[in-house]
Amino acid sequence: MKILVTGSAGFIGFHLCSRLLKEGFEVVGIDNLNDYYDVNVKKTRLNFLKEEKDFIFKLASLENRKEIKEIFKSTGFDYVVNLAAQAGVRYSIDNPEAYVDSNLVGFANILEGCRHTNVKHLVYASSSSVYGLNTEMPFSVTHNVDHPISLYAASKKANELMAHTYSYLYKLPTTGLRFFTVYGPWGRPDMALFLFTKAIIEDKPIKVFNNGNMKRDFTYIDDIIEGVFRIIKNIPKPAEDFSFDNPNPSASGAAPYQLYNIGNNNPVSLMDYIKAIEKALGKTAEKKFLPLQAGDVPATWANVDKLIKDVNFLPKTGVEEGIAKFIDWYKSYYKI
Repeated sequence: MKILVTGSAGFIGFHLCSRLLKEGFEVVGIDNLNDYYDVNVKKTRLNFLKEEKDFIFKLASLENRKEIKEIFKSTGFDYVVNLAAQAGVRYSIDNPEAYVDSNLVGFANILEGCRHTNVKHLVYASSSSVYGLNTEMPFSVTHNVDHPISLYAASKKANELMAHTYSYLYKLPTTGLRFFTVYGPWGRPDMALFLFTKAIIEDKPIKVFNNGNMKRDFTYIDDIIEGVFRIIKNIPKPAEDFSFDNPNPSASGAAPYQLYNIGNNNPVSLMDYIKAIEKALGKTAEKKFLPLQAGDVPATWANVDKLIKDVNFLPKTGVEEGIAKFIDWYKSYYKI
């Protein structure tokens, strides 16, 4: 089985490539190694992957239509997992062009590549951010998601709509995965766990937004990867019980299309998350309380009933266990 993983030097992409290689896949990875965060972290992840004989790396940007077309044309893929994207909710407030280029133009190029090379299944990263201003909890893939509050979230909702169109028009099986606050070893340096850990170790204050009144469905990286791995071979088919009189937004009877939440199904308060970091480090954080930032939502919580039903998987790693593993990795990586 040959599989393309975009964003292969990224946090989730690195872990997924590692798992796929262990499972016997031939993996082609694409990444543009941009400097949104420390490129050295990306290069170190990539160096580990390059040690594997069944891994091939292509330096390319999704928005470069010619490059992406050539990669698809020269290498036939059974499956494609699109994890490459311009990440970050807050960054999208000031840098919208980056999201249009990577998340919209780039995703269109991936869809075209899959369409013209008969890919069996395209799996792509969406985000819990698509739930936007929704207040009904837990978030379900059957809920309306028409009220995003950041361009990042809007771009992910757009990806779901684009994928559905290709599934309908060209019978391309597609599955979108709404990830919920992923954390763990090799995590992104721009995310809270990394920032908090670095600041506490260096005796600097941490920024606690919304005055600490936040809840997140923190999901450990190994649980994310297990969910993605099971879904890759779970190729969607049109739903037999679909009704156009009462359409289910997460599946279509007219198209081989699916959506899933992958989250821990257990929201944790930001203050309890910080306490778990303090416990793992053996140090107390100096906290600077700040208001809710533009684009942020106060809470997330994943309904994963569909994930359990279709692929028999429920994420279950608790934050204390997951954070302890991250701290061990962080100290090893930075030789602390």
